[in-house]
Amino acid sequence: MASCHALCDLHGVSNPLLEERRDIAFDQITPEHVVPAIDVALERATSGVERIASLTGPLTYDEVLGALDRATHLLERSFTVVEHLESVATSPAWRAAYGLAQEKQSAFWSGLPLHEGLFAVLSRYAETSEAKALEGIRKRHLDKLMEDYVRSGARLGPADKARLREVDVELAAKTTKFSQNTLDSTNAFELYVEDEARLEGLPESAKKAARAAAIAKDKAGYRFTLHAPSYVPAVTHLADRALRQTLWTAYNERASRGDFDNRTLLRDILRLRRDKAVLLGMTDFSDFATADRMAKTGANARAFVRDLRERTRGFFDHEREELRAYGRELGIATLEAWDVGWVAEKLRKARHDFDEEALRPYFSAKTALTGIFAILSRLYGVSFVRDEAAPTWHPAAEAYRLVDDARKTRLATVYVDLFPRDSKNGGAWMMPMRTGSGGGDPHVALVAANFTPPDDKGVSLLNHREVETLFHEFGHLVHACMSDVPVRRLAGTNVAWDFVELPSQIMENWAWEREVLDLFAKHHETGERLPAELFDRMVAARNFRVGSVQMQQLGFAEMDLALHCDVDPKGDADPMHVARDVLAEHVTAPLPPDYAMVASFGHLFSSPTGYAAGYYSYKWAEVLGADAFGRFLEEGLLDPRVGAAFRSSVLERGDSEDPGALFRTFRGRDPELGALLRRQGLVAASPTANPTANPAADGGA
Repeated sequence: MASCHALCDLHGVSNPLLEERRDIAFDQITPEHVVPAIDVALERATSGVERIASLTGPLTYDEVLGALDRATHLLERSFTVVEHLESVATSPAWRAAYGLAQEKQSAFWSGLPLHEGLFAVLSRYAETSEAKALEGIRKRHLDKLMEDYVRSGARLGPADKARLREVDVELAAKTTKFSQNTLDSTNAFELYVEDEARLEGLPESAKKAARAAAIAKDKAGYRFTLHAPSYVPAVTHLADRALRQTLWTAYNERASRGDFDNRTLLRDILRLRRDKAVLLGMTDFSDFATADRMAKTGANARAFVRDLRERTRGFFDHEREELRAYGRELGIATLEAWDVGWVAEKLRKARHDFDEEALRPYFSAKTALTGIFAILSRLYGVSFVRDEAAPTWHPAAEAYRLVDDARKTRLATVYVDLFPRDSKNGGAWMMPMRTGSGGGDPHVALVAANFTPPDDKGVSLLNHREVETLFHEFGHLVHACMSDVPVRRLAGTNVAWDFVELPSQIMENWAWEREVLDLFAKHHETGERLPAELFDRMVAARNFRVGSVQMQQLGFAEMDLALHCDVDPKGDADPMHVARDVLAEHVTAPLPPDYAMVASFGHLFSSPTGYAAGYYSYKWAEVLGADAFGRFLEEGLLDPRVGAAFRSSVLERGDSEDPGALFRTFRGRDPELGALLRRQGLVAASPTANPTANPAADGGA
């Protein structure tokens, strides 16, 4: 029976989730395969762990740590595919299957560090002469595993271990429900506008998309939803203030009432996270979450956020008053939250003579993707080869082989799924679906987004923010797919959470460079290059209201830390009110009493940890990215030597070495906060700002 487990479920029927094949059989996997496959994977993992725990003789790295990696690999691989499919092709059947599988695998993983026999063997091995002589990646593997197991409760008593298992399983279930409620609440909203006159100001591309969306539903007029390609142009460009208010309010009150109410779940998740932290001997969840990150403590993360906020505040205050004054010129006596995007766009056009919609014809999704492939080819010596034969989960998803040009080997299979569907989670993300172990073992990964969908001619025209997002996610992708670490646990994007955004943040920079845009930014009909005057206006507008944008991001980070540091979920404080009060100090216009954005904040609450007590990581890594990009600016934007250095010192290395050391290997020194502030133009007006300060030296990035 053991040999059958590689291909079969418990009933002897072929199960594609268990097949060991290079290309995952997405076209064959159904919800019915999920629980049987996870049961087989759990049986294999459990028996493997028990074999390790029963070892009594001399111990070696391979029969302890190597065996543990092999025992759990099938479970990790099969559940990741299930998780992926539930996020891009969900249905009631998929949700039910995913929920059962998640509960089972969550119980296993949370119980692994608590297994007394396994930890006893690991501890005994750590004291052997072989273990003490380990070097490099194997030493780091052992050290990190022991630290993680202790941090996860390996030394707790029996009662506390039992409670920790309960907490982890409940946390997994509640965060999954939070995510599902958010998606359902987003999908439940639609607004039809029959009077075309009310659409004054809406770009023609958005108007056509809204009309097509209504036709698809056999309705008259124009259909608007809360998915980004519909929502963002509407609240940015619609002159009709009442329509903007309706859409903005619906978006920011998602999942806060009715059938998809996340408010109780939010409090429950915070309570469970704090319970977990206290069980593990920590004051709050922020210290638990940051212990293995560059920040090390919640207090350090908070100090970084507050330091950057003080450096930004003067610029933010000036921009806020400026926008309110311009709003009054436009007839808005009191600027409301749903006015900010519209007034800001009017001001940007007036100041920079720049309309972002003018860029769309030069950024088709097809050419943007081709451009990214060309950039990565020049930097890292790789090619993306379309793989028509690889099965996918939806006709809109495309598969590619990522090939190392010099070695003529496949590094990964890559999937790209760029447009919204009701069955697909919102936002944009990269997901590793199979992490190889180096030496020709290819990875599998996905880039997903919800960009402007194709028009009736099949052409998707992106705005520049969408192009920048695509660059961001491909930065994550190459981090996952160029990994050359033999230990899966330390490979790819399995790095400190405040370091994982470095490859993505640095990648965004190329979307702003003329030399790079000339590779792909061409008119989708005429082939004309992006005109110089339009490019110059785009660059001039880059830092428009950058203080306000940064302040809002810092508000999200401070809100995250306040919820996980300050709020007692068992006390009287309402997390919804706390979140609103914190964010109110970081935004341009007052927030209405029912503002409930945090009820749909998936980054923080759609997984047991995710970006919880870690949203600061975006800004932390932006400092790293701005500074690291400085070397490309100094030595050549597309210089293959610099690209090779970044690949060898960061992209290939995973968590094989301390992230600070990896940064220093590439940059030759510690990171400097000044690189980000100078790029943003936030250095002139603050007498306290020190643009050359080393943030790593005082608890910064």
